[in-house]
Amino acid sequence: DVSRWGRFQDVDEPAFYEFVCRTTGISIHYCAEPFENDGSVGSSIIKTLKRAMAGEYSRELSTKVFAGQCRLIELGFRQGGSAGYGLRRVLVDERRLAKAQLTRGERKSLQTDRVILMPGPPEEIAVVRQLYRMFVVQRRTETEIAVSLNAEGLVTDSGRPWTRGIVHQILTNEKYIGNNIFNRVSYKLKQRRVVNPREDWIRSNGVFEGIVELDFFEAAQRIIAERCRRLTDDELLEYLSKLLADKGWLSGIVIDEMEGMPSSSTYRSRFGSLIRAYHLIGYVPARDFRYVETNRALRTLHPEIVGEIVAQIRGVGGTVDFDVGTDLLHINEEFTASVIIARCHTSAVGSRRWKLRLDYGLQPDITVAVRMAKDNATIQDYYILPWIDVGTTAKLRLGSHNDGRLDAFRFETLDAFLGLTRRTHVRLAA
Repeated sequence: DVSRWGRFQDVDEPAFYEFVCRTTGISIHYCAEPFENDGSVGSSIIKTLKRAMAGEYSRELSTKVFAGQCRLIELGFRQGGSAGYGLRRVLVDERRLAKAQLTRGERKSLQTDRVILMPGPPEEIAVVRQLYRMFVVQRRTETEIAVSLNAEGLVTDSGRPWTRGIVHQILTNEKYIGNNIFNRVSYKLKQRRVVNPREDWIRSNGVFEGIVELDFFEAAQRIIAERCRRLTDDELLEYLSKLLADKGWLSGIVIDEMEGMPSSSTYRSRFGSLIRAYHLIGYVPARDFRYVETNRALRTLHPEIVGEIVAQIRGVGGTVDFDVGTDLLHINEEFTASVIIARCHTSAVGSRRWKLRLDYGLQPDITVAVRMAKDNATIQDYYILPWIDVGTTAKLRLGSHNDGRLDAFRFETLDAFLGLTRRTHVRLAA
């Protein structure tokens, strides 16, 4: 019948599959339907209606199934998923009498049977309780706990080594205190995965036999919540100042390796850069890292300069295609050009230097080198470098005054380059 293509929510999807089959010479017959699939107006209308009915049936069935799952959760039955380390799935009948323990991959066979969680082997329960003590009492991190358990030769219920994620999952899952939680994540009708807010969760408390004391579990949640709390700017700078006092110097690696310290990426996103955060606490690195911020600003400026050059080429009648993958300009279907920005570096004695790195892999026909002024915010001049003349050197070093063979390619504006791209209409000769 029509629904065998699938009960799709979009009625155009099964029509697409039928169209693909038909274009490859495969005819489709709906043997269980009262109409002939002959392409007539009547059959097309009925097919569309049947497809919409199939999608509606799927939506209604999804609503009923979800309501039934919520009801079973409230009654204390498990609705799928592995038991987890320290717990086991147990099959019970309609009178809640245990029938058998389900191993990995086994499922219930009777519709009246249900699944609940029960405490697992004593040695696994002892490991889970030890894990909580290490986290709450000893204040050890998930990574340290995982390393410790692996050092003891212990493995998880799936036979794999312990990881930070597995330890964190045990510390945050309420099934270890006997609670049954459902609908934390939705993926209804295979449309879109949705992480639901806590108020939409379906829960039933105390329906399983817990293996972790409630006080330990709540203490672990408080530690995790405090760790995940969004720190204010002042608090971030206070952490950074304490680290500076302890270490005597700072770097991204030092920050990331310190346990309990916000990551270096947090400081970059909050203050714009690590250098800015250092400045706010009065720390001056031994090495001048201002070039990092300058390079970041120039990377932001590059697309603007390229866009302006593209607009000027089109303004003089040329055609240009920009290759996003290589940043090359394909101009008039005749030659390629690359745009690079040269940062100005001022030496200790006050002389200015520019380094040009030519793209030796792509080998553009022309490289437009934009030379920045001393402030690295304004453009000083341009070098229009043909690959045939400078392609033998991957790096060029420029000063305020250079060899005549290089300064011959120096221009105050881009007029010379635009002259190469300009198109002129010529009358057809008789």
